[in-house]
Amino acid sequence: MTRDHTISQAALLLALAAPLAACGLQPMYAGGGSGPVARQLAAVEVPPIEGRSGWLVRNALNDRLGQSGTPASPRYRLDVLLDDDLQALGLLTDETIGRERRTLRARYQLVDLASGTVVVDASAGSDAGIDVVSSEYATIAAEQTALENLAREVAGQIVTRLSLALRETGALREPGR
Repeated sequence: MTRDHTISQAALLLALAAPLAACGLQPMYAGGGSGPVARQLAAVEVPPIEGRSGWLVRNALNDRLGQSGTPASPRYRLDVLLDDDLQALGLLTDETIGRERRTLRARYQLVDLASGTVVVDASAGSDAGIDVVSSEYATIAAEQTALENLAREVAGQIVTRLSLALRETGALREPGR
C-alpha cells in the first residue's frame, strides 16, 4: 500500500468514529460497585416471594442487585408475582409424555418508598423444554434444574429492565447534580 492510501484510510476511520463519540452512549455500570447504577440497585428491597420458584427468583434478584440480605436503607421495593407452569407435551405412542415445557413468568413493580410511586410496572419470563425419560428421578432433577435456570434468567431480565428504567427516568442522577 502507498503512504497516501494508508493516510486516507486512517482519515476515513477517524471520520466514521467521530459520530460515535458524540452519540451519548455511556457504560451502564460505570464506576463498578460504587457507580450510580450499582448504588441504586443495591437500594432495592425484595420482599419474600411465594413458593419455591419465588425463593429462587428472590435469591437470584438479591445476587444481581448486589445484596446479601435487606438493604440498610432501601429506597425502592420490588414487588414480584410469579406464574410457574409445567405443561406436558409430546405424547408418545404408548400414551406416555415424552416432553415437558416449564414456563416462568414474573409480573413486577418497582415502587419508590418515599413517594409510593410505581417507577416500573412490567413483566419478564422465559421457558425451557424438558425431556421426560424412564427414570422418574432424572425427570424430577431436570424439572428442578430448569426452574433454577429460569429463575436466574427472569431475575436477569428484571434487573436489566430496572437498570434501564431508573437511568432513563433520571432517578440515578447523583444528589445535588
